[in-house]
Amino acid sequence: MAPVHPLLWRSLRIFQVYGANTDVGKTVFTTILCRAANDIWKKEQTTFLKPVSTGPEDEADDRCYHIERHAPGVDRRTLLQYDLAISPHAAAKGKPVPSDKELLSRIYQFASRKAAHGPGWLFIETAGGVHSPGPLGTTQVDLYTTLRCPVVLIADSKLGGISLTISAFESLKLRGYDVESILVFQDSEYDNEQYLKDYFTAHHGIPVVSLPKPPPKANDRDTDTKRMSQYYRDESQSTATRNVLEHLNRKHQARIERLESMPADAYRQIWYPFTQHKLISPESIVAIDSARGDFFQTLVPKTGNTIDKPEPVLQPSFDGSASWWTQGLGHGNPSLTIAAAYAAGRYGHVMFPGAIHEPALALTETLLEGMKNPRLTRVFYSDNGSTGVEVALKMALRVARLRYGWDANSDIGIIGLKGGYHGDTIGAMDCAEPSTYNENIEWYNGRGIWFDYPSVKCVRGQWVVGIPEELRADLGNDQIFKNLSDVFDIDSRESRSEHTAYENYIERRLSHHIGNGRKFGALLMEPVVIGAGGMELVDPLFQRALVNVVRRSANLFGSCSEPDTLDSTCWTGLPVIFDEVFTGLYRLGRFSASSFLKSEADISVHAKLLTGGLVPLSTTLASESIFKAFESDDKADALLHGHSYTAHAIGCQVALESVRQMQTMERRGEWDWAKDGDWSGSLSSASNSTKPEIWSIWPWDLSNWISNQTQLVAGTWALGSILAIHMKAADGLGYKSTAALKLQRALLDGDKDEMWNIHSRVLGNVLYIMGSQKTTKDDISGIGSQIRRALA
Repeated sequence: MAPVHPLLWRSLRIFQVYGANTDVGKTVFTTILCRAANDIWKKEQTTFLKPVSTGPEDEADDRCYHIERHAPGVDRRTLLQYDLAISPHAAAKGKPVPSDKELLSRIYQFASRKAAHGPGWLFIETAGGVHSPGPLGTTQVDLYTTLRCPVVLIADSKLGGISLTISAFESLKLRGYDVESILVFQDSEYDNEQYLKDYFTAHHGIPVVSLPKPPPKANDRDTDTKRMSQYYRDESQSTATRNVLEHLNRKHQARIERLESMPADAYRQIWYPFTQHKLISPESIVAIDSARGDFFQTLVPKTGNTIDKPEPVLQPSFDGSASWWTQGLGHGNPSLTIAAAYAAGRYGHVMFPGAIHEPALALTETLLEGMKNPRLTRVFYSDNGSTGVEVALKMALRVARLRYGWDANSDIGIIGLKGGYHGDTIGAMDCAEPSTYNENIEWYNGRGIWFDYPSVKCVRGQWVVGIPEELRADLGNDQIFKNLSDVFDIDSRESRSEHTAYENYIERRLSHHIGNGRKFGALLMEPVVIGAGGMELVDPLFQRALVNVVRRSANLFGSCSEPDTLDSTCWTGLPVIFDEVFTGLYRLGRFSASSFLKSEADISVHAKLLTGGLVPLSTTLASESIFKAFESDDKADALLHGHSYTAHAIGCQVALESVRQMQTMERRGEWDWAKDGDWSGSLSSASNSTKPEIWSIWPWDLSNWISNQTQLVAGTWALGSILAIHMKAADGLGYKSTAALKLQRALLDGDKDEMWNIHSRVLGNVLYIMGSQKTTKDDISGIGSQIRRALA
């Protein structure tokens, strides 16, 4: 099934009518609006839609006299009707119930047919209050967000209605709804309308319009019908009602005009990151109206005169880069939004040094416990992955210098991996080998050595540990494995002494550089996957061998007295820094990517998925032995690093919610579908319970198929939520390669019939697609179909 579409067409004005409570007059107000729209725009079609209705069928809103009798000419439809006059989730018990996605798709299909008939209005009336549940129990305010309908909110004119109305508005606002107008009945006893007018005008600039109440219900039906007919005639022709419709019409037009002008305006005014502006145009800039779950809602490029054509203005675009690797729990996740709002309301931002607040302490405890690394006892907060790495470097270089007795001005480098990239601040940049990223940076001064390494790809359905040509004399030829779990079976591979050649090679290289006078203060690497350096899956045995050699080679790095080796939590050799900014916190299917290596970091850096994709935050976790090295009577010996927004409460509260949600998902087995043998195929060896658990949301049959497209594809791999496709590159490998651009363009063109596409990023010859930790099996299947079409 195609993803859920937003409801926006140029000629069809669509508004969703929400009530602050039940029995506030939603149907009365909607009838007035429908009748007035039908009278004013006589050549257009006005439609009333009730997605879910409860109560006897002959009383359903599309047949009740409010619409049928008092708004003649208005088309009416109810999609789901349940007999009992109770909440939809209760009325639907024991009855056939569509999924939320199916219900939203039916709404879109209905609206699409209306748009195809020509210009008009569509008013979609919800049931009960803002948080009244839908048929499956999802509250309406969460159920309908993907549709991105602007809202007409019907306020409560009764006692207590002011509070209910403001609460309803805030619930809508927190979920990204645009409330365009608020309507309320006049009531001289409570006078809610005047307070609400003043409140919403002063605080939100939203017009509040009050209309007279309907006449009291008469005893006989004919009299009641006449009174109501006169009421609807008067109110639909009133200046107030017509002003509301004109306001809604202007808002609709302004929304589309703004969306369509955004790319050109951005082209003139925005300086984009990682972008050569000479190579882009306004037409290549994607305007994002909103985002929900794994999808952006993006502007569909115009193809000519679209004034009277039914093409939608927006389409779903799968967020294939997980918004630069941050997205974990879905865009617009209400739990994260509420966590942010709670912390903002309770704290705002408060000073951190020498103070503590609950979100920071609770997050600290959760991270240290979740890592299950006995070395790590301290958490240092910063604002993003790059600065988190800067902090890690300051920690590691200081303790190494003190232990080995080097001068503060010594030229100390790091040990890393080719392609390793740890951020864009100067210190983190110096930890990367010379590359496209830094070759034109004036202050760049690469400080270290970078090991080439064996990488893992699936080629023609086989898992290949590929040895770089220049290393084959030292490491031997490529190795073939039946399952990816066999590659990650560290214990078995070490029992076969596969690590010996790696360790011998590493020791020779280190001895060579140290013999030439080099000093090193840390081992810094991204465990398992090199991200920005080309989305390379590194042989985990090589990374483990590198850690082991560094830790046992104190005699190589300098003269010192090593700490008591009985304390297994003390660092030895050099501090080991794992940059888990990208690979950590379930991106690869586990809380910590270090667990794949069966190695524990002395310092570990985390960001991106930390907050589920909502706000920036980074943490640098360190061991007690490293922390203690900064203790002194002299303040100058402290770790003098900080940010104005260090450990900001909003970020910490959101991160706490994000991490706990992912831990809960793991406990509940919410990824079991991706671990199933039929799905995972040769990712894992299901028959051998002693093998490490390796799984991906991307099915084995897709990876296998891609790996056999050998005219275009050099290899592929999938792990956790990542799928990486390495294209063959006639222009050479690396960031400047254009080999993956054709595939990227094909995915962006998308499915023209179903009207959705895939927004992705490339790293030279590599196109990667990344799901979130909430991505569904259904969505993965649809994306897989698009990939197959694009590569076929």
